[in-house]
Amino acid sequence: MEHRYLGRTGLRVSELCLGTMSFGQSSDEATSHKMLDRFVEAGGTFVDTADVYGTGTSEEVVGRWLATKNRDDIVLATKVYGQMGPGQNDTGAGRKHIMAAVDASLRRLGTDHIDLYQVHVFDDGTPMEETLGTLDRLVQSGKVRFVGASNYTGWQLQKSIDLARHNGWEPFACLQPLYNLLDRSAELELVPVCEREGVGLIAWSPLRGGWLSGKYRRGASGAETGSRVDQACGNDNGESWDRYATERTWTVLDALHDIAGTTGHSVAQVALRWVAQRPGVTSPIIGARTMEQFEDNLGAAGWSLTSEQMARLDEASEFDRPYPYGLLRSFVRRPA
Repeated sequence: MEHRYLGRTGLRVSELCLGTMSFGQSSDEATSHKMLDRFVEAGGTFVDTADVYGTGTSEEVVGRWLATKNRDDIVLATKVYGQMGPGQNDTGAGRKHIMAAVDASLRRLGTDHIDLYQVHVFDDGTPMEETLGTLDRLVQSGKVRFVGASNYTGWQLQKSIDLARHNGWEPFACLQPLYNLLDRSAELELVPVCEREGVGLIAWSPLRGGWLSGKYRRGASGAETGSRVDQACGNDNGESWDRYATERTWTVLDALHDIAGTTGHSVAQVALRWVAQRPGVTSPIIGARTMEQFEDNLGAAGWSLTSEQMARLDEASEFDRPYPYGLLRSFVRRPA
């Protein structure tokens, strides 16, 4: 597995990041540890969790595995924000919660430091200066090596970068946004900010909850029973059938199945590879409930799509760009 620098830092991470949201929940601890072992065996080093996954369960599962390994071999990422108790300050990105949450995550993970500590969601109730100043303090204390963000808008990310620069605080090393062939709106603001500011990008849901895994194709009549697509019905922010069963999706899937057939790789591997090769991307985050799914995802590493294959997927997944983005594309003077 190849390794890449995370943004403008000297931190090297594997080209695939292992997401652990299912650990201790839909994936039991034995299966979770087996995935971690297999990931490392394949050359993976980058593991991502969050305090809110299973309300701490995922971190505990990862921590028990980590206790049997060489800590320095793993780049360990976790996140802060989620509701971790009944109190008014048991959530968010304020100083009180962050200071308590980082110590709780360190205990669950069984380590003295977190390599990448990310704000899980932008907190509009807390001044940015308070959040960023607190994160800088954690880096200075040695509890955290690098900091990042997830689920920010373009202006929130850029202002955070500018404030950190102005105050001499530790800047965000990476952003973790939703990004895949069916969800490309990050390209409007977030990807350009990351590219221009040297911020790494680790994409969550690169298979969009199974839509790009190979189980669906043109002519399908409904979601697979019990799947994430099935369970997301009625959730406007999820992977529901009503939201994604569109002509654009079928066009993307047509292209994926065709390219998979010519490359000898699975549909999921082609979809993951597209994300891994997009400008600004450091690593897509792979996550699976079973070893079979996980092994297939690992097959996205160690090879490349051709420029022609990338262009076909780009064209198939092209999306309507709202004003002013669509207008500005016609005035581009220096192509990327």
